[in-house]
Amino acid sequence: MQNGFIKVAAGIPSVSVSDCAYNIRQIENMMARADGMGAEIICLPELCITAYTCQDLFRQQLLLDEAEASLLKLMEFSLGLNITALVGVPISFENKLFNCAAVIQKGKIYGLVPKTYLPNYMEFYEQRWFTSAQVLGEGREVHFCGQTVPLGSRQLFTTSHCTFGIEICEDLWAPIPPSSHLALSGADIIFNLSASNELIGKNDYLRSLIANQSARLIAGYVYAGSGYGESTQDLVFSGRAFICENGHMLAEAERFSMTEQIVCSEIDVERLRMERKVNTTYTAALSSQSQSAPCRIAELEAVSTHVPFTLTRRVDPHPFVPSGSDLDERCAEILSMQSQALARRIEHTHAKTAIVGISGGLDSTLALLVTVHAFDLLKRDRRGIVGITMPGFGTTDRTYTNAVNLMKELGVTIREISIADAVTLHFRDLAHDINNHDLTYENAQARERTQILMDAAGQMEGFVVGTGDLSELALGWATYNGDHMSMYGVNASIPKTLVRHLVRWAADNMADEASRTTLLDIADTPISPELIPADEEGNIIQITEDLVGPYELHDFFLYHTLRFGFRPSKVFWLACRAFDGSTSGTAYAPEVIYKWLRVFYRRFFSQQFKRSCMPDGPKVGSCSLSPRGDWRMPSDASSEAWMRDLDAIGDAF
Repeated sequence: MQNGFIKVAAGIPSVSVSDCAYNIRQIENMMARADGMGAEIICLPELCITAYTCQDLFRQQLLLDEAEASLLKLMEFSLGLNITALVGVPISFENKLFNCAAVIQKGKIYGLVPKTYLPNYMEFYEQRWFTSAQVLGEGREVHFCGQTVPLGSRQLFTTSHCTFGIEICEDLWAPIPPSSHLALSGADIIFNLSASNELIGKNDYLRSLIANQSARLIAGYVYAGSGYGESTQDLVFSGRAFICENGHMLAEAERFSMTEQIVCSEIDVERLRMERKVNTTYTAALSSQSQSAPCRIAELEAVSTHVPFTLTRRVDPHPFVPSGSDLDERCAEILSMQSQALARRIEHTHAKTAIVGISGGLDSTLALLVTVHAFDLLKRDRRGIVGITMPGFGTTDRTYTNAVNLMKELGVTIREISIADAVTLHFRDLAHDINNHDLTYENAQARERTQILMDAAGQMEGFVVGTGDLSELALGWATYNGDHMSMYGVNASIPKTLVRHLVRWAADNMADEASRTTLLDIADTPISPELIPADEEGNIIQITEDLVGPYELHDFFLYHTLRFGFRPSKVFWLACRAFDGSTSGTAYAPEVIYKWLRVFYRRFFSQQFKRSCMPDGPKVGSCSLSPRGDWRMPSDASSEAWMRDLDAIGDAF
C-alpha cells in the first residue's frame, strides 16, 4: 500500500473441466505472476479448481477429493508468496455441497465463504448440486485440508491495509446482495468469484451492475469470471474481469481471450473511507445493519511485498473536465443548470433587468451567456440584459473590443462607464500615488466597478449577476466587497479549467459566425484582472497564472483537497503522476508542483473569510465552496499542520 492505495488483481486462468491438477497449475502460475506485480490480493473465478461446468460430476466423490488435495497443494505453494488468493472450490459439509470461495494466505485457509443465491432458472441448475449458505447457522466450522476452517457467508477478512468481503456470482444479482451487508459491516472492497456465462448484451448490463453496486456501497469491487476451457456444451464463457472503485471502472479484461489474463489496478481505500464518513446517508444505513448478525472477522497475517509500488491506474490531470463526447454533454448540462437557476432567481425577485459587468474575459463571458440563455428560457427580450463595460487603467484594446462586440452580437443593452476619473479622485482622497501599482491601486478599481454595477442595478430595477468562479474562490483571487460580491453568482461552482471549455462549447453550439469568432478569441485571451496598465504595445502584462500559478494545477489540488480530504503529501504524489507528461495536459516538474501546492494551501486557508460571506449561486458539480453547501470552515483556522506535511516533501528539493 502507498498513500492509501492497495493493489488488487482479478485473474482468469485457463481451465480443464474436472482436471484439478491442471487447473491448480494454472492458478499457481497466476498467483505467482500477480505477486510479482505487487498485488496484495488476487480474486479467481467461481469453482476454478474444478471448473464451473462439471455438472453431475460434482456428485462424484473423486472430484471432491481431488479438489481438496489440489487446494492443499495450493496452500503449500502460497507459503513462498506474499499474496492473498481467493479461489473457488466445492466443499462437502454435513451431507451437503457448498459452492465456496477459499481465502488462502501463507499456507493457511482463513475462511470458506459459500454462495448464498443459487440460480436455478433457464440455463442454470445449481440447486441440483449445491446448497445455499442460508441453511448454515452462525459459527459453523468445517475440517478441510487438515484445518478447522470457519464456514459461512457473513465473514470479513482484514489485512493491515483494508477489510474485504466476498460474494459469489449470482449473489450480486439479488435484490439485496450479500455485499450490501458486508460493506455496512466494514468491507472496503468486495470480491466476486463468478462463472456467469456470456449472452448478447449481458456484458454491458453486468458492467453497469458492478459499477452501480460499487457506487452504492462506496466500495471497491473486484470481479473475476470464468473464461476459456469451461465446457461449451450449452454455454459460452468469455472471461470477464472488472476492477471498479465507487462507480468508476478502473480496469477490465479482454473478453473471448484464448489465453489466461490478469487484470491489475489500485483501489484508493483511504478515499473510500473518507467518502463514507462524509456521506451521512451511508452512515445512517449502518443503523439497519445493527439488526443483523455480526460478521465474523478474520485477521490475515501482515505481509509486505518486495515489489516497488507503482500506480498503474490513470490519474486524471483535469478531474473537473471530462473527455471526448462526455465534454459536450457536460457543457450542455452545466449551461442549462446555470441558466435555469438564474431564471428562477429573476422570476423570484421580479427583476426588470439583469446587470452583468463585461470585461472581455472568460468569466464575464460565461456569465453573460448564461444570462442570455436564462432570458431566452423566460421568453424575455434580451435588451433587458444590461452589459456594462468599465474600462480602466489596465484595459487593453483586445478585451475591450471583444466585450463590446460580444454584447452587440448577443443583442443585449450596452452601457460604457469609465472608472478612470472616479478612481483617480479616490486616490486623491486617499493621498495615494497613482503611479504606485500596489494592492490599493488594484482593489480600488475592482471596488469601483462593483459600486457601479450595484448602483446601476438599483437604478434599473435589476440585480447584479456575479462572474467569479470556483477557482478564484478557492484562491481568494478576488477583491473583498469588489468582484467578490454580487446578487447571484452563476459561476460559483465552475472551476477555471472548465470555464474555458464552456465558452468554446458555446461558440460551437450556441453562436452565429460573428459571435463565434469573438467567443473563440476570448477563450484564447490570457487570464488577467487587467488592473495594471498594459505594455507599450498594448499587451496584457498582468497574467494571473504567472502570479498565483497554473489553474490546471490549482483545480487539481482543489478537487482532491475538497472532494476527498487528502493530505498535501498525497495530493502532491497524485499531481506528480497526473502531470508527468504521459497523459493529456502540460507536464510539470515536481518542484514546480510543490511550489504552487504551497501557494494553494496558504491562500486556501488565509482567504476563507471571503468565502464565508459569498453570495448565493447554484451548485452544478461535485464541488462547491458555499458556506451554505459543501464547505464550512472557520476563517481563522490554522494551516500549520498542512504546511508541516508539505515541509516533509520539501526536504527532497
